Amino acid sequence: MAEAHQAVAFQFTVTPEGIDLQLSHQALTEIYLSGLRSWKKKLIRLKNGVITGVYPASPSSWLFVVIAILATMYMRSDPSMGLIAKIQEHLPVSQSLSAQCQTVVSAVLFSTLLWFSLIFTMRMCLKQLLSYHRWMFEQRGKMSNTTKVWVALVRIFSGRQPLLYSYQGSLPNQPVPAVKDTVKRYLESVRPLTTPDEFERMASLATQFESSLGNRLQWYLKLKALWASNYVSDWWEEYIYLRGRSPIMVNSNYYGMDFLYVTPTPIQAARAGNTLHAFLMYRRKLNREELKPSRVPGTVIPLCAAQCERMFNTTRTPGEETGKHTCRVQLIADSLRRVTLMNLSSAVFVPGCTCPPKQYILFLRIPWAKARKEYFSLGVNKRSLDCIEKAAFFVTLDDDKQGMMGEDPAASLDRYAKSLLHGKCYDRWFDKSFSVVIYKNGKIGLNAEHSWADAPVVAHLWEYVLATDSFQLGYNEEGHCKGEVDASLPRPQRLSWDITPECQEQISQSLAVAQALADDVDFHVFSFRDFGKGMIKKCRISPDAYIQLALQLAYYRDRGMFCLTYEASMTRLFREGRTETVRSCSNESCAFIKALEGGEGVEVCRRLLRQASEKHQNLYKHAMTGAGIDRHLFCLYVVSKYLGVDSPFLKEVLSEPWHLSTSQTPVQQVELFDMVNHPEYVSCGGGFGPVADDGYGVSYTIMGENMMNFHISCKHSCSQTSSHKYGGQIRQALRDMLQLLCPDQREPSRTDQSQTKKDL
Repeated sequence: MAEAHQAVAFQFTVTPEGIDLQLSHQALTEIYLSGLRSWKKKLIRLKNGVITGVYPASPSSWLFVVIAILATMYMRSDPSMGLIAKIQEHLPVSQSLSAQCQTVVSAVLFSTLLWFSLIFTMRMCLKQLLSYHRWMFEQRGKMSNTTKVWVALVRIFSGRQPLLYSYQGSLPNQPVPAVKDTVKRYLESVRPLTTPDEFERMASLATQFESSLGNRLQWYLKLKALWASNYVSDWWEEYIYLRGRSPIMVNSNYYGMDFLYVTPTPIQAARAGNTLHAFLMYRRKLNREELKPSRVPGTVIPLCAAQCERMFNTTRTPGEETGKHTCRVQLIADSLRRVTLMNLSSAVFVPGCTCPPKQYILFLRIPWAKARKEYFSLGVNKRSLDCIEKAAFFVTLDDDKQGMMGEDPAASLDRYAKSLLHGKCYDRWFDKSFSVVIYKNGKIGLNAEHSWADAPVVAHLWEYVLATDSFQLGYNEEGHCKGEVDASLPRPQRLSWDITPECQEQISQSLAVAQALADDVDFHVFSFRDFGKGMIKKCRISPDAYIQLALQLAYYRDRGMFCLTYEASMTRLFREGRTETVRSCSNESCAFIKALEGGEGVEVCRRLLRQASEKHQNLYKHAMTGAGIDRHLFCLYVVSKYLGVDSPFLKEVLSEPWHLSTSQTPVQQVELFDMVNHPEYVSCGGGFGPVADDGYGVSYTIMGENMMNFHISCKHSCSQTSSHKYGGQIRQALRDMLQLLCPDQREPSRTDQSQTKKDL
């Protein structure tokens, strides 16, 4: 009860002598400071709202316009062409002001209107400029005069010192491609994956769709594009993520890893303290919009920052028909100690019984939705659940040791990946926007829920946390956090739960399903260090295209066939844009692989490889600029369902399985890491589970000039897949392609060769 008494600001007792009032000065001080912080936040939001609202102008530019207009009038000139006089005639307070004051007020009003008009004009100009994408398709190093003029104009209209959300109002809306173009690109993408008869049947369905139902559905989609900020994103979130009934553990959530070669401290509590501090420093910058807007690498082109809005204090809550987000605007944590208290208590003290209730929340969506209403809508269970769901994020202090260690470092990385992806199935809160895991040996990791944001947004946060933890906050010689211990901090409080036998039975059933799903995941993580993007770029090949072709070649060698391949591309050039699919398996990539495996000459294979690389880059650029295939067809399908009409073409397209699902996670804040002087401070990246039961999930990260990290997942239950075997094929494909492009390169080391043979 001591903790409860300390939390009370005042107490009173009624006695025969009167009322005995006892005040807690510490509690009142905390209340005062909390209110002060709250008002400070409101003022910061108000200031940022004004700055963002008038961007690319600045609030001070209003004063400049007013002074300029008044100075012009002082020189006996009327820049308003009579508008100031008209305003003066209709001033409601004209009787109580002198003629000179009326003129000044009218001039200020005219200046304000002129200022807003200039802001609107600048925003529209910037929006039109950002709609130009031809620069992306120009040959590298050969910029046209049109693009040079465009770059200069973008710099002029972009303003100076933008806040995080300054460009949101100037980003263009995502365009709706023509049905004819999308159908044409789709048929081209499936040509190498179908027999002549299958292709003819599909072409017939496509032609019928294009000439009839497609135009009707397109009309509704264009109407939505005129009305909504983005014609794809809300439906993508709802139907792909929130309406999914399968467990989000493994099937949807993804993870990020710690540094590969170093652990800043082996002390779990110390690493937890610095890591949480770094997360909250990022949240502070995010709330104040002090983070720089993300841009296309090497350009001045801004990217949409809308996904950052739900990074903290966000939880996915279930429904029997659909899941939904609950974004907590009222933050329950205003300081480091409160967030740490909330999350450490939810991480360490959740178990109020032998089996903690979070075991089943994450897996069977409909049982959790029903159990939430029945067992967690009242009393102590609701209070404890609210504490977790309203928290900034979730923290797990794991009892295991993870990372690259021991006599078999390769196997330890595989275990590390599986631990981050699903843990023990009951020691993560997968519904939170992200969960931080701190292991017993000081290693850390992150598991992120997918519906609210895509991996690059979370990766930006993760890069900041890793860099701040190691290079800014740091540790003392003993491995503890720097600074003095604050003894006045309140102690963590245990969250209480009242678990009935009926609820316990549902927990056990869902845990069994989750455990079977986790045990079925086959994971392999490896770091490829024979060469990296530096050598690939010397061969005048796009590193991403090179890796994608290597994945295609490895899959062909592994399975003896080609497959529909998914590569995630971002569409954040547009307002509220998320992702688009790049169909990496193309006619050109298949032609190259067939030639290489069929023993064609070196020059022929080299030429076909370059053609395949150029085709892949072109596909990627089309996807980025809104001319992709799959999101358009997906939205047409959603419209058809709303209208209650069936399309055999759309139904077949959306039922095609992705046997190879791939994604690159780029390093965005290169300036935070010194890859030359401190190459050991490099993250291994992150990964995700397999999308298809008989397919592979591949995530890769290009680190610096000489390293590429791969995360490969599949399922043990499929006898045709093996993550280690496919990993070995990827290694060999990377080397064979380099040998084809640059035959003078050195042979891989015996260690690397033996590892490949072992995997194969």
